[in-house]
This record gives sequence, structure tokens and C-alpha cells, in this order.
Amino acid sequence: MTAVFSHGRLRLYLLKLLDDGPKHGYELIRLLEDRFLGLYAPSAGTIYPRLQRLEVEGLVSHTAAGGRKTYDITDAGRAELRQRAGELTALETDIAASVADLSSLAGEIRSEVRGSVRDLKRELSEATRQTRRARWEAPAPPPRPASTPGPQAELLDELDQRLAAFTVEVGRLMRARQFSDTQLRTAIRLLDGALDGLRRLLR
Repeated sequence: MTAVFSHGRLRLYLLKLLDDGPKHGYELIRLLEDRFLGLYAPSAGTIYPRLQRLEVEGLVSHTAAGGRKTYDITDAGRAELRQRAGELTALETDIAASVADLSSLAGEIRSEVRGSVRDLKRELSEATRQTRRARWEAPAPPPRPASTPGPQAELLDELDQRLAAFTVEVGRLMRARQFSDTQLRTAIRLLDGALDGLRRLLR
């Protein structure tokens, strides 16, 4: 409950709203929410006990239809509004000030949240780029021990080139688009199978 409605002032404002015409409880809640630009809305547990109290005091009455109570101000309720016109004017002024304060606070919070989200997105983006680079960009191959020039050296060079080209091509494919979990699992199994085959061959 906002402090604007302390000391029985919500009771007075409910009479003011009902003076504009009969309403059920949830209409009153929505009207209050609209008055505070959606930044505050009283609960049903706040509104209905006050309506019941006003009815006990003879300031409002209700009719029931379709399981819903519609409340209307009585002549006694209108008389109280006239007697407390000065209080109601002050209450409207306080509500306007409260709405301005809440709007300003909400704007500050939104700005801070947007800034935090932008920073977080930037950090996540950079972390993702670094992870992808580490995972898919081929490191420079370690120097191979010197060997005697000949057919075998040429084949080793070709194998090195094929491995480098293979790594680059896999990286290119992975960056090209998003893949399903099934596709990624299948790709991992294929790579594991190829590596196992090479291990057996080269032992």
C-alpha cells in the first residue's frame, strides 16, 4: 500500500470513484492502477474489506448479479465527499506527485537494467567469439622433425596440408549456421571415429 493512501485516504478515494458511477471491485482496482500509470495496483484483499466497511457505515450499497457485487455510493457517501472536498483535493495533488516520483524511479530503473543487459550481452558475445576461435581455429602445427627429402617427406607435407584444410573447413561449416543437437552429436561421433581409425592405422 502506497503511503499516499495512509490514514483512511483510500476509503475517501473509493467514494470519489464510486461517485462517478456504480462499479464492481475489480473495476476499482483497474481504475486505481490506471491512475498510477500501472506502477501501483491495490490487491483485492485491500479493496474489498474497505468496501464492506463503507457499506456497514451506510456510505455505499451493493447489488449482486451473476455472482458479482456492484457497488454504488449512497446519499450519505456523497455528503461525506462534500464535507471532505478539501481533503480530496489534497489527495489528488499527492497522487499526482507520487505518480511523478514513481515514473521517475521507474525510468531510472529501466535505464540501469538496459545498461546492464547491454553489458551482459556484450560480454557473452565476446566470450562466445573467443570460445569459437579456441575451438575451431587451427593452431599452428608443431614443427616436424627434419627428414630426408624424398617421396615420404612429400606425403607428410601433403598430410599436414590436408589436416590443416580439414580443420579450417570444419570451422567454416560450424560458423555458417545453427545446428540441431542431433547433427552436432553425429558430427562428434564421426570425428571420434575418424580419429580412432587414424590411431589404429598409425600405431
